[in-house]
Amino acid sequence: MGLRKVGAQAVSALSTVALKHVFRRPAANFPGKVALYVDPRIIADMASKLRCGSIVVVGTNGKTTVSNLLADAVEAAGHSVVCNRTGANLDSGVATALLHARESDWGVFESDELWLVRSLPQLQANYVLLLNLFRDQLDRCGEIDRIQDSIVEALGKSPSTVLVYNADDPLCATIARRAAELPERAGVPSVAFGVAEDMGLEQNVVADATMCQWCSSMFEYRFRQYGQLGDYHCPNCGFGRPQLDFEARGVHVGPDGLSFTLRGPDASAPEPAMERPVSGSFSGSYMVYNLMAVTVAATLLGCPIEAVQRAIDDFDPNNGRLQEMTINGRPTLLNLAKNPTGFNQNLKIVTGAPGRKAVAFFINDREADGHDISWLWDVDFEELAAEPDIKVFAGGIRKNDMQLRLKYAGIKADLVEGADDVVGRIAGDENDRRLFVIANYTALPSVKSQLDAMADAEEP
Repeated sequence: MGLRKVGAQAVSALSTVALKHVFRRPAANFPGKVALYVDPRIIADMASKLRCGSIVVVGTNGKTTVSNLLADAVEAAGHSVVCNRTGANLDSGVATALLHARESDWGVFESDELWLVRSLPQLQANYVLLLNLFRDQLDRCGEIDRIQDSIVEALGKSPSTVLVYNADDPLCATIARRAAELPERAGVPSVAFGVAEDMGLEQNVVADATMCQWCSSMFEYRFRQYGQLGDYHCPNCGFGRPQLDFEARGVHVGPDGLSFTLRGPDASAPEPAMERPVSGSFSGSYMVYNLMAVTVAATLLGCPIEAVQRAIDDFDPNNGRLQEMTINGRPTLLNLAKNPTGFNQNLKIVTGAPGRKAVAFFINDREADGHDISWLWDVDFEELAAEPDIKVFAGGIRKNDMQLRLKYAGIKADLVEGADDVVGRIAGDENDRRLFVIANYTALPSVKSQLDAMADAEEP
């Protein structure tokens, strides 16, 4: 055991004790950060704790939900798991999770797209699960091609890692094609998943990939789901959605939840292909892709569908992502949204719900959010203007900007100081008015804390 490794473990342990017991703060990032300073190879050193290997989850939207659900499914199948469940997705978060863990079967790690190039070469993971790519935090991440370059570079430095990707997203399919052309990855397979048929969704104005990245011609779609996701092809160079290894069919999305049948190979089954029914009490068509990603990945890790479904049925995120609670007898849904596509999918949840509604948007512009919030003008808030008797509120550091954007969408929004202020404003309404609270990244923790406190106060 090298001196650097011993020193890294020691400073990590000391910082963990100090953070948890002295400062009363979560120790999700800092212990790994100081350990990496002492031993830059600490992730590789600690990866030996994982008997079977690891999978890394990347993508603009859905990483935390998918990684937590996947970890639950693997545990439900009887395996031990290391997972950075809090969403600490830099290399320091991966290092912290490994340093805190005992020897386990699998590692399930969420990774920021731009930081994959730092963690994947050390992990040499069995799989990378690529969910989607959307324009997000442009002043930090830049345009999508920069993110694509970084992911391809990471895969080149972990040449045996199998890429499992959402083939309905042409930006992900481009990464798969570029990675396959790397000489060091010759012969390494990839796994494509997608929705085989049109879900019949109303389209939003903004899509992040309307042109082929290989020849700059406009895509044509046999059908489109949302954003750039769908069955696409380029009429000029022929680039199009690859053949799907796993496909969802018979998709149902409604206020009562969602369901679909996943078709694909199953190496552990006597037949070469299997059909797996999947269902969940989730809102939003984007959760079809999240649950499909979880099921595909869990299947590749050898989990039976019964374990996957049990994990979905028991899933209680309690992390502000599609978190349901009751406040003053009123059903309330809290969710994260941090880019135009994420916001548009949240608006579909709001408009698809029955009855009267109140919606509160909380927008911050701290470093983790991106200081540039001009992307608010790419969100189709106009869809809310058609909702009868809806009450809308704007909060957060950039609440005035949010109020202005809603004004131009034809919506009058009242300014609020916090989630408790929102609840107070609608206290006189009957409880049939459902409350939706949507917050971006740094706004979410304080909003969640206030809502949790009010929900806890109701429990007997």
